[in-house]
Amino acid sequence: MWLSYLLESYLTTGYQRGRSYLSILLLLTLCNNGPGSVSALNCPSACICASNIVSCSKRELVNIPNSLPKYTAVLDLSYNSLSRLRAQWTKVHLFRLHTLLLSHNGLHFTSEEAFTEVPHLRYLDLSSNKLEILQELHFHGLKELEVLLLYNNQIAEIDGSAFEGLEKLQKLYLSQNLIPRIPQALVKEKTRLPELELLDVSSNKIKSLPVQELNSLPAYLKNGLYLHNNPLVCECSLYLMITQWHARQFNSAVDFRNEFKCVLPLNHKVSIKLFKLQDDYMNCSTIADSEVEAFLEGTLTIHCDTRLRNMTKVWVTPSNETIQAGHNNQSLTMYPDGSLRISELRLEDSGTYTCYASSSQLNETIHVQLKVHNSTASVAHESLNTAYTTLVGCVASVVLVLIYLYLTPCRCWCRNEAEKQRSQQEESIHSSMLSAASSHDISVDKAAMDRRVAFIEPAKEAQGQNGKLKPNAVEEFEDKRLLTVPRKKSDCGSVGSTSSDSPIVV
Repeated sequence: MWLSYLLESYLTTGYQRGRSYLSILLLLTLCNNGPGSVSALNCPSACICASNIVSCSKRELVNIPNSLPKYTAVLDLSYNSLSRLRAQWTKVHLFRLHTLLLSHNGLHFTSEEAFTEVPHLRYLDLSSNKLEILQELHFHGLKELEVLLLYNNQIAEIDGSAFEGLEKLQKLYLSQNLIPRIPQALVKEKTRLPELELLDVSSNKIKSLPVQELNSLPAYLKNGLYLHNNPLVCECSLYLMITQWHARQFNSAVDFRNEFKCVLPLNHKVSIKLFKLQDDYMNCSTIADSEVEAFLEGTLTIHCDTRLRNMTKVWVTPSNETIQAGHNNQSLTMYPDGSLRISELRLEDSGTYTCYASSSQLNETIHVQLKVHNSTASVAHESLNTAYTTLVGCVASVVLVLIYLYLTPCRCWCRNEAEKQRSQQEESIHSSMLSAASSHDISVDKAAMDRRVAFIEPAKEAQGQNGKLKPNAVEEFEDKRLLTVPRKKSDCGSVGSTSSDSPIVV
């Protein structure tokens, strides 16, 4: 009884009072067993031993004592000058050791194999040291570790597998370091530790958070995920997440409400309180209840995501039907973990489902809003396929038109167009000359009044006496659009029937 009382006092009342209790217990042990007792002989000279507790705190130790008792369960080496924790820091296999205290030592290196001799360790305190890097598989082998304290170090880099193998770890303290981002392996569904329920990464250098992954965490882990006092960039998604946690009364958001601050996106020098974003700055939307959508005739499972594990849960449907553990019918089934399965969904299944959770420590109410769409999932899928097919057809048509316009060879087409245009020009000139010579055609004259008139002056080489054209002269008409195309020689009769000053309609 005395031993259990002293151990509890040592761990809860502080170092000075606990050390006094340990000294008293040591004196009592020496008085009862005599100076030659085994426990006194096995205790290192720089330490105080009380049963299975060995306290070597504040001894200015540079190295760990070699002669540690095999039965040591609690080893306190805090407030010394230990700088490195090597692989074989103890020559004794401490198979009973469950608590190791190494805080305030100036440790800047710990070997990955430093804990192979203490496989049953459950509590490890490495806080207030000078650790900078947590390497690959840093704590591998501590399969029974439950609490790991690493706060107040200089940790700036954490390997993705640093905490791999800590299957029973429940509490991890990483606050007051230089961590630039939250360790992804601790929050991803496939890699996060199964028993972890408290993760403290407050007071670091984290600027952004994986909001989507954090929202998918179970409620008990959100309740113990401490993110305050980081230089987070103000975002509405961040505001919505934290305010939802606050509405659910999560300890991580309620206890440190005023410690949540963020910097404005355009001015990182201005830091404001996160809960003021909606009113004064970014006009972020208000929080909303949990909403779930489903389709007719489908199957859906909704979860009662509580802050604590192993709570007693009861569901109440929108029609005020109570569903308890073991309930099972054609449409509603409640699983042992508290989740509710709804089969063959109908429109009348829409509404608010309420989960009442209770335990000896907490009572909690969770609302889930369900909306059943007036269509089946297959119809929605077919509509999506139809829209996709239509879009693909439109894109293909546009591509074919572009290919036809810009990539089709135009060598023959251009040549045919040029010849066609040349033929039309010649026919136009000939018809114009003939229409001008026929003065009796009234309709042609009226049409000619609305056209432009030009006079063609014969070349000097083709002029004969009295300004008449030579019979074999060649006329070349130059058109601005076809500068290099020569015109064919006209018949003598047609040219001779007109004078050089005759108007020709072009």
